[in-house]
Amino acid sequence: MGVALRDARRSVTSWCRRHTIGGDGAVAAVRRGQRQGEPGMLSREQELELIDVLRGAHPDEFDLDEELWTRQSLTTLIQRRFDLPLDAGAVGAYLRAWGLGPREPRERACGLCVSAVERWVRSEYPAITRAAQEHLAEVYWIGRVRLRGTMPAADVISAVSSRGRVRFMITTPTVDPPLPRDFVLRLSGEEQRTVHLIVDGSWPRNEWPRRLPRRIVLHPLPSCGRAVAA
Repeated sequence: MGVALRDARRSVTSWCRRHTIGGDGAVAAVRRGQRQGEPGMLSREQELELIDVLRGAHPDEFDLDEELWTRQSLTTLIQRRFDLPLDAGAVGAYLRAWGLGPREPRERACGLCVSAVERWVRSEYPAITRAAQEHLAEVYWIGRVRLRGTMPAADVISAVSSRGRVRFMITTPTVDPPLPRDFVLRLSGEEQRTVHLIVDGSWPRNEWPRRLPRRIVLHPLPSCGRAVAA
């Protein structure tokens, strides 16, 4: 009976995590039905090339003054690489198609965890925002989306601030990849800002980076996977 219960819990955990990281990110050209060479937009080939360029790379490697990718730094990179001046709205459309952007807390949970997340928002989240205000800190919601339409596959790891600002990186997924330490540190920046990071069910606690500076505070969003991993 005990083995059966453990197996059932593992199955639920696996399903919940697939729901969390599966997302709905897709190559934007495919999502919009864009025709190759359409004026003022990237062709599908250019978009796939852009995704490959972004894999594991950060803006400072391209002499851009950003720790992580933002809409502004991505706009500059597209201009330089493809000689294509896209406006902020067009670049924002790509980011939304990749599954990036503000989401309600309940949208970061599987169906089994929605009630727990809603209770957490009422009981725990206000204390996080108060602590952030006291330390002049930023609050970010961290999650992961698997991009469809790329080969090899790509994961987009994003942090969305409480003000709606998106910062992200693209990686090639491995089996149960941990939350990248470099990503977390870069959210604090060279100024070593205090940040409060709310981590969704994409990563259980044992996949979080360890021995982080005290200025970086991680908070788990309730999830089935976290309950099993604890």
